[in-house]
Amino acid sequence: MAETKKLLASLQGQVQDVPPIWMMRQAGRYLPEYRATRAKAGDFLSLCYTPELAAEVTLQPIRRFGFDAAILFADILLIPQALGADLWFVTGEGPRLSTIDAQADFDVLKPSDSVHEHLSPVYETIRILSRELPNETALIGFAGAPWTVATYMIAGRGTPDQAPAHRLKEENRPLFDLLMDRITAATIEYLSAQIESGAEVVKLFDSWAGSLTGDDFDLYALAPAKRIIRELKAKHPDTPVIAFPREARDRYVGFAKATGADCVALDNSVDAAWAAENVQKDCCVQGNLAPQHMVTGGQALVDEVHRIREAFSAGPHIFNLGHGITPDADPDNVALMIETLRGGS
Repeated sequence: MAETKKLLASLQGQVQDVPPIWMMRQAGRYLPEYRATRAKAGDFLSLCYTPELAAEVTLQPIRRFGFDAAILFADILLIPQALGADLWFVTGEGPRLSTIDAQADFDVLKPSDSVHEHLSPVYETIRILSRELPNETALIGFAGAPWTVATYMIAGRGTPDQAPAHRLKEENRPLFDLLMDRITAATIEYLSAQIESGAEVVKLFDSWAGSLTGDDFDLYALAPAKRIIRELKAKHPDTPVIAFPREARDRYVGFAKATGADCVALDNSVDAAWAAENVQKDCCVQGNLAPQHMVTGGQALVDEVHRIREAFSAGPHIFNLGHGITPDADPDNVALMIETLRGGS
């Protein structure tokens, strides 16, 4: 029988002397080979929707660093586009979408089960990766969590405080709930198809969960994650799910039990020792090195890797950053992080 992949072993609850490692946004602008492939594609969305090129950039960090997992190269805003929203990227500024702030805007969206034709190139990327990844490397699929995706669909862009989404939530709760339900249902369709195409793990990124508090956190971060995980587990009971309610603070506690997630990813604003005591007791945890260490490197990076590894050493752990690696990161610092974790420093 083939040995269980390191990432999958941690997600099954195994405690490993050396935890598996991968990085959020590990395929990206900090790598010269990514920039070359991105130029070949012509624009960001073409890169996402060209399976051979999307697979290539997914494989690049595996070839260079030997991470224990590859994460599908795509974008959380492909779901809004598949639902009928206009989507484009402004160089140097990021994504732009048509906005939803009235019932008429919502009414033109497509049904949640109609997304597959538009997203079929993503599924083909996964099939390519399933064939080409090394046998020991796990393949992670992903989607944005409904609240985070909704913030972009309502504002038409990223915002510092998600104010447009909060405003719609307060001023027109029925419309906001309709949008959240449509995104949630589409996300279930999307992640299920990713699993059927070959994803061995899926991750739910709720990048703006920290702007939800009190009952709103329960209604719009926790409840959608619970529904998505429950329906995925009904169809794919053996596929683990990683949840990332970023900046959830003390709401990380109990999140796995409440939602059914197999693992909770932690941002770097929470202390690893606190998280080991309060979060890891329920599930595998992932994280949580500050991304800035990939820019600055040095002994501080080495010390932090040792500290985080030691803090989580008594339970199942996946080593990762507390958020995505930034474009100004030095690939040599990534190599130092991996060498340190695996015992070279």
